[in-house]
Amino acid sequence: MDVSARRLNRATLARQLLLRREPLDVADAVHRVVALQAQEPASPYIALWDRLAPFDPADLDTAFAEQAVVKNQLMRVTLHAVAAEDYPTFHEAMQGTLRAARLHDRRFRSEGVSIEETDALIPELVEFTATPRTIPDVERWLDARFGTPKPRVWWALRQYGPFVHATTGGPWAFGARPSYVGARNQLRLGDAAASMRSLVRLYLEGFGPATMADIAQFSTIYRPPVKEALESLGDELVRMGGPGASTLYDVPDGPMPPEDTPAPPRLLPMWDSVLLAYKDRARIVPPEYRTIAMRNNGDVLPTLLVDGYVAGIWRPVEEGIEATAFHRLSDDDWAGLDAEAKSLVAFLADRDPRVFQGRFAHWWGKLPVPAEVRVIGQ
Repeated sequence: MDVSARRLNRATLARQLLLRREPLDVADAVHRVVALQAQEPASPYIALWDRLAPFDPADLDTAFAEQAVVKNQLMRVTLHAVAAEDYPTFHEAMQGTLRAARLHDRRFRSEGVSIEETDALIPELVEFTATPRTIPDVERWLDARFGTPKPRVWWALRQYGPFVHATTGGPWAFGARPSYVGARNQLRLGDAAASMRSLVRLYLEGFGPATMADIAQFSTIYRPPVKEALESLGDELVRMGGPGASTLYDVPDGPMPPEDTPAPPRLLPMWDSVLLAYKDRARIVPPEYRTIAMRNNGDVLPTLLVDGYVAGIWRPVEEGIEATAFHRLSDDDWAGLDAEAKSLVAFLADRDPRVFQGRFAHWWGKLPVPAEVRVIGQ
């Protein structure tokens, strides 16, 4: 079976809960969509607002506090929120990438502490972080251990070790000064290849059908382990043709709505995972808009989805939501976006009405001339 580009778009929207909002438990929803990018603390909250009905942000507060959902560096060596049940699998599968990003760095090597010595600290640090600890707390603990400051040791360990972010309050659960706590689930399969196979299956359940390159892009794992996992899964997966004669992999019975399935408008947060989960981002982001919405320093702006594709960006302003459209939209499109914006304004009002401002505001002055700008949600 060959699959059209538009049908791939609809498959992604269905699996990412973007065709209709669903009444799911927060942890179940995070499991369904695999992982939520969480560099900006507000992003997982807005991502779930886009996907769930009803959604009470207090439920995600509780899930983070109770470690039903956990946050730390995982895929692409960036902060993600994942269901606690999936964390050990992702963490073990990602170890090679996470460790290499720190332990091969000259800043870690300059401390004069071996990798073996650093790894040996983990059991005691897990015990020390049974209660939340700030970065200075752990660095003082390490200073006492080594008799001299070794700040890059914790810099490495808090990325690849079994530690997750502890809630610190504020409108989105995590404040400016991060704290860490040992992950409650310290069990691992002890088999990185098995965890890689599980990661591949979970990815395909949430983002499939997809190519080997897409899976490698999502995880930032080199292609050979991904290829080995796909080959090992064998008949557990189905294969089909995709655009450009690509080979797509999928789980059996993964949702594949018809390509003419209506897609409602959505206002996605910064770094929404659906924009970053593929090597070929044209599945969601038209190529002509990629460098506008996805800036060259890695920032991914809050986007407007119209008919399932990125059509512009948005930001809060005093009067409501400023929507910048990259092409002309119909009256019906604007009406749908306006309804979403009204709901978003109400959602943000109790938390942080000026979300994604501050250091990101400068991008709006550097955009090409848009097709149209409207303030909606008033």
